[in-house]
Amino acid sequence: MTTRISPAAGGAVSEKRVIGNVLRGSIGNLVEWYDWYAYAAFTTYFAKSFFPTTDTTAAFLGTAAVFAVGFLMRPLGGWMLGRFADKFGRRSALVLSVSLMAGGSLLIAVTPNYHTIGIAAPILLLVARLIQGLSVGGEYSTSATYLSEVATPGKRGFYSSFQYVTLYGGQLLALGLQLILQAILTEQQLASWGWRIAFGVGTVAALSVMWLRRGMDESASYTREAGEGKGSERGTLRTLAKYPKEIALVVGLTLGGTVGFYTFATYSQKFLENTAHIPRRQVTIVLFCAILVAAILQPLAGRLSDRIGRRPLLLFFGIGGTLLTVPIMTLMGSTRNPVGAFFLVLAGLVIVAGYTSINAIVKAELFPTKIRALGVGLPYALTVAIFGGTAELIAQGLKSAGHETVFFWYVAGCVLVSLIVYGTMRETSKTSELEER
Repeated sequence: MTTRISPAAGGAVSEKRVIGNVLRGSIGNLVEWYDWYAYAAFTTYFAKSFFPTTDTTAAFLGTAAVFAVGFLMRPLGGWMLGRFADKFGRRSALVLSVSLMAGGSLLIAVTPNYHTIGIAAPILLLVARLIQGLSVGGEYSTSATYLSEVATPGKRGFYSSFQYVTLYGGQLLALGLQLILQAILTEQQLASWGWRIAFGVGTVAALSVMWLRRGMDESASYTREAGEGKGSERGTLRTLAKYPKEIALVVGLTLGGTVGFYTFATYSQKFLENTAHIPRRQVTIVLFCAILVAAILQPLAGRLSDRIGRRPLLLFFGIGGTLLTVPIMTLMGSTRNPVGAFFLVLAGLVIVAGYTSINAIVKAELFPTKIRALGVGLPYALTVAIFGGTAELIAQGLKSAGHETVFFWYVAGCVLVSLIVYGTMRETSKTSELEER
């Protein structure tokens, strides 16, 4: 594949050009995350198709386990596609990642249920999620790197925040489609075959974006690095090993953030339905509205970080998440009012915005161009796989054991660990590896 070089390689890039590149990169990110979150959004409908049981919690536990296993592929994706992006370019890696996502979504859409093919059904579901996990592992590292590199200096926090705008946007699309299907199909139709529509839509959208991404500009940072002819140093584990402090920082930055994000952005749907006993359609509306507001907050918080620095926002998340997670989750579990549930979920997402809005730029600022995609992607993906991917599984397991409130303290404890890191780390915007020296 030929590399389309950004005009930034030879001089300053217009703001219009920057916006165009950010938009094209973000649209692909949006579709890819839609495909990833369609699984979480429609779990309540297809869980018993793959894990037949009369116990709703047990069925959710089965699909949550597959959701968690999918995360185990993210480190492999972070390594493979991060290395690919550092060696062959960000654009090529982004095209590859969305192609893999299309394949995983198609497999879920066409896989027969358990009653038709038996144990092969959950196995094929698992294979599909492994493919999607590989894709998302590479998508994060490459899109975080690409958006950070093509952004205008002084506005990198703002532009890189669109990674989570589109991440939330993908979830909104999944929930929005769910609302539409809930309005035109019966619960029985949705559980029988209607949920497959979501994965069919995701397949078509991902294939469309694959072609869109082929026309993106390559980042100027990568173009300059590639022009220096140091290919043997780019994207290798040997080179990454020279940055142990930065790797540890990525892990510490991510731990509390990923647990908090998956708790409020995805698990809260099952929590409100299965613990608070709010009707399914009302829960979907609650989550849709809360995530919409959270998406709008991302660029505002990102722009704020360009003015006051990254650490104040991280500290806001760390302190808020440590002190308020248990009260918020306790109230969520006892509320029966959808409006109250909305404000509680939103409160959690506002706190998490201190992490989500700037986590991409902070990590990108830690590493030089030759190892940036791998340095951002691999330690991040490992942390997300261990902590983020297992959050819902741990929550469901503790609920089944009758100790659901222990999960609230677990989330707060994970955020506390990250708070310690935020309190001791340097301000990355002042020593950014993204700026030429």
